[in-house]
Amino acid sequence: MNIEETKRFIEAGHLSVGIEFGSTRIKTVAIDDDFNTIATGSFEWENSFDNGYWTYSMNDAWVGLQKSYGEMTRYVKDTYDTTVNQIASLGISGMMHGYLVFDEHDDLLVPFRTWRNNNANEAATVLREDFNVNIPERWSIAQLFQSAMETEPHVERVRYMTTLAGYIHWYLTDEKVIGIGDASGMFPIDSQRLDYRQDLMDRFNKLFAQRGYNQKIGDILPHVVVAGESAGRLTETGAKLIDPNGELQAGCPLCAPEGDAATGMVATNSVAPRTGNVSAGTSIFSMIVLEQPIQRVYPEVDIVTTPDGYEVAMIHANNCTSDINLWINLFEEVLQTMGVNYDKNELFTKVFESALNGEDNLGNLLSYGYISGEFITDVPQGYPMLVRSVDSNFNLANLMKTHIYSAFSTLKIGVDLLKENENITIDSMLGHGGIFKTEKVAQTFLAAALETNVRVMQTASEGGAWGIAVLAQYLKDQRNSDLATYLSNYAFKNTTSVAIEPTAAEVESFRMYTERFKQGIPLEKLAAKKFGM
Repeated sequence: MNIEETKRFIEAGHLSVGIEFGSTRIKTVAIDDDFNTIATGSFEWENSFDNGYWTYSMNDAWVGLQKSYGEMTRYVKDTYDTTVNQIASLGISGMMHGYLVFDEHDDLLVPFRTWRNNNANEAATVLREDFNVNIPERWSIAQLFQSAMETEPHVERVRYMTTLAGYIHWYLTDEKVIGIGDASGMFPIDSQRLDYRQDLMDRFNKLFAQRGYNQKIGDILPHVVVAGESAGRLTETGAKLIDPNGELQAGCPLCAPEGDAATGMVATNSVAPRTGNVSAGTSIFSMIVLEQPIQRVYPEVDIVTTPDGYEVAMIHANNCTSDINLWINLFEEVLQTMGVNYDKNELFTKVFESALNGEDNLGNLLSYGYISGEFITDVPQGYPMLVRSVDSNFNLANLMKTHIYSAFSTLKIGVDLLKENENITIDSMLGHGGIFKTEKVAQTFLAAALETNVRVMQTASEGGAWGIAVLAQYLKDQRNSDLATYLSNYAFKNTTSVAIEPTAAEVESFRMYTERFKQGIPLEKLAAKKFGM
């Protein structure tokens, strides 16, 4: 569409909008009927470590929502000379898992505890052994049960529990619902019934009652909604929460609020069996859509679902780009000290590209970008660390290659475990997230890590915000097709991708680095023990 056609499209109220609450930014994406991005907006926010827990301010969430949406509408105003008064559909997504609990008056009982916390290991172990299903400590149910095991006073008052996306959606619609993908990071899902597993809810209620609590988990959890089903409409109050200027009208339908894993699958067209994707940001996770259930219980592997309920093997590492970003900030500071004019995006690109010139042995450098702990490598508390020897070739290319290798190493350890023990076939693996914005660099190294071709689409850097906008459009279109068919036939009909095959030398380089990485884990644990918080 040209500018005039787009203006008429916006004024007719046909935009579909997705808003994602990511770990470092809140992003708004508005798309047209051909799934093209019309306008975006974003707001940077940071987690904090308060009273022993990683958290985000809920006030920042609402400020960020308004700022992000407002930036999108200002772009529309500046580019198309019109205002956004009405939208066709809306979707909210956010970081999965975490702990947001409310009392009978809908008051938040404790500050938001994010997926990043490693405090619920004991509860996760108890539930895993009782359920015979992996329950990671990130999951909402593990965090609730850990709070019960520690007899936290608020537990007896818990009447509702949800995720960040579910919370925002609730305030916008008055509906206590959640998408099945996000729900699968709260409590195990029955993929046939498309709901929580009743047998495990019964088992949880028994364990909960043994500790003196009479709430039923089925009453605490939000109602599960599947992709394509309506999850409520934007209320007058909700419209003002998004747009305090009062220009946005109430009434548009909302799709189910989803987690970042589910929207990542949508953004990479990876919802059909034998497809997979890797989402890389503050954390990193791979999603492999299963043809059949895996045979064993792996503490390192979450079983979650696609937005339409297919089982997915999810391998999640807590740390990915945070330490890299801090190094980029250091390079910025050097340039600022020298009084050099620079463009931050160009700096990021050039520094990243230098990694392609790194040596096969990475100059004998080793790094751990562990801002927080890692379950996969049994590191309870993170301690960012760079290790080099007197004979290391310490230059920019090797340094950046080391940091990017390290960002993928923990994930590789988890994926290799699954590949070695289960008969899993992957037809395609796609990468998405900001780290893939610089062409070929992260993609090349990820292909070496996973020992398979990796594709990146033009929507890679848009990520989950675009993915939830697509789910909102799927709700609006009401086409007679399943989600996988809809994505292939419509959303990705004209989308190009770039595939990279790893070379034997690159695969061997990553294998050797991973072995050194595993050998150095005791150093990481010791550093955290001796010098950590």
